[in-house]
Amino acid sequence: MARLAVFASGRGSNFAAIAGRLRDAGRHSLALLVCDQPGAAVLERARELGVPAALVTYAGKTRQAAEAEMLALLGHHGIQLVALAGFMRLLTPFFLGGFHGEIVNVHPSLLPKYPGTRGIEESYRSGDRELGITVMRVDEGCDTGPAIARSSFTRRGGESLAEVEERIHRLEHDLFPRVVLDLLDALDARRGTA
Repeated sequence: MARLAVFASGRGSNFAAIAGRLRDAGRHSLALLVCDQPGAAVLERARELGVPAALVTYAGKTRQAAEAEMLALLGHHGIQLVALAGFMRLLTPFFLGGFHGEIVNVHPSLLPKYPGTRGIEESYRSGDRELGITVMRVDEGCDTGPAIARSSFTRRGGESLAEVEERIHRLEHDLFPRVVLDLLDALDARRGTA
């Protein structure tokens, strides 16, 4: 059984989708939620789902101190994979070098188009006919890691931003949990052959 941590900052819809997929699969552990925002809805979702949660704020401390706290939590919980699910901070080389597992992220655009925090809005305003999401490995850049998987749809024309956002989230809630489960399965298989 491989062990996953999800990092999230907001509502937690991707967190809930991952939790549901892992629960249904029954073969891996969603061992920890890490949140950086006091009062974020994802903390309540974790409580409802029985997932241990840790609030690690950046307030009043250096970025490295906050990341050191997160690394200690990952070590304590034996985490092998981190999924960034709406975690609205860039992880520094200090964190990336200190965690010896894999880190993946979901981004609401077809990267390399529209990286950063406004991926949905920029995709919507672009006029591009094809919109979608990218699941990637995390590196030191902002949404620059190698893509693992993509999913997309063709605009019908005339959709509102809210309608496009809903379609993007449906793609995320389907693809990201599947990729996370596949990665956890691969970790388990490697451990079994080691």
